[in-house]
Amino acid sequence: MFNLFYDFAQWLVNGVFGLASETHLSHSLVFFIYDFLKILTLIIIITHLMSLLRYYLPIEKIRDFLTKKKLYGLEYLFATIFGAVTPFCSCSSIPLFIGFLEAGIPLGVTFSFIITSPLINQVSIAIFIAIFGWKLTLTYVTAGILVGIVGGLIIEKLNMQKYVEEFVWKLKSKNELNKTNEKLKLKEIFKIISREAMQVTKKILPYLLIGIGLGAFIHGFVPEGFFEIYLEKAGIFGVPIATILSVPLYADATSIIPVMQALVEKGVPIGTAMAFMMGTIGLSLPAALILKRVLKWQLLGVFFGIVTIGIIIIGYTINILF
Repeated sequence: MFNLFYDFAQWLVNGVFGLASETHLSHSLVFFIYDFLKILTLIIIITHLMSLLRYYLPIEKIRDFLTKKKLYGLEYLFATIFGAVTPFCSCSSIPLFIGFLEAGIPLGVTFSFIITSPLINQVSIAIFIAIFGWKLTLTYVTAGILVGIVGGLIIEKLNMQKYVEEFVWKLKSKNELNKTNEKLKLKEIFKIISREAMQVTKKILPYLLIGIGLGAFIHGFVPEGFFEIYLEKAGIFGVPIATILSVPLYADATSIIPVMQALVEKGVPIGTAMAFMMGTIGLSLPAALILKRVLKWQLLGVFFGIVTIGIIIIGYTINILF
């Protein structure tokens, strides 16, 4: 399906608009149209699925399991595992984030999911094994899960619930779905579910446009090899520099792993290249602009600070081990 979006973007930009395919503007516009259609489709699908899950599945039991039983911190591990098996970027994880909070799942546990979900997914693991082998893949997966667990624990201990935007707490659709014991017709259920999904999508849409626009500009106009030049010569400071340089970029794990491979082949230490990869998918500025719609600056800053420190530690550790 996503290939159809890419073909459509190329046809629109190069065929209808008449822009030459090799120009920077053409690359930027194709990227923007393709990513916008792809992420918007994912968000609409996910918001509908989450609303459907809240109607048919006993989310309150999941909440009770995560909050009332003595799991001794395992609820954070469960959240990171769930994040690792759901192939969503930071942007498309927002509907799930809202769904978790609406179900009463603690903020810290929710953030364990949000941190891990973009960093790890099944496709990226398969590509990682093929390119770098199982040892580095296992290290990568373990590191992503650890960052998610520690980040969630810290955010929960800081009691930062007040820094989630008010509209997240005020969504009434969950109550609307559960306020009656009467069996609703499928058509009525879909109307309620669809109304909630579109409310969330409309609130996210302006930030989605800004974020993808920034990513499209960088994709089209930042010179090829720009980052490799600096990372090769950075030495011991390469890991934090790689992490900082990755922030303006926007990509998922699947598309950025080949970039990591290219960096390693050009002489960049593997931990430094991994920091660049993890920063791109976990710390991107476009994603931050989208997350800003549901988080206040204080919580967004803590979230990014935790993930940044975690990525830098991981980068140095892998440089030592490998």
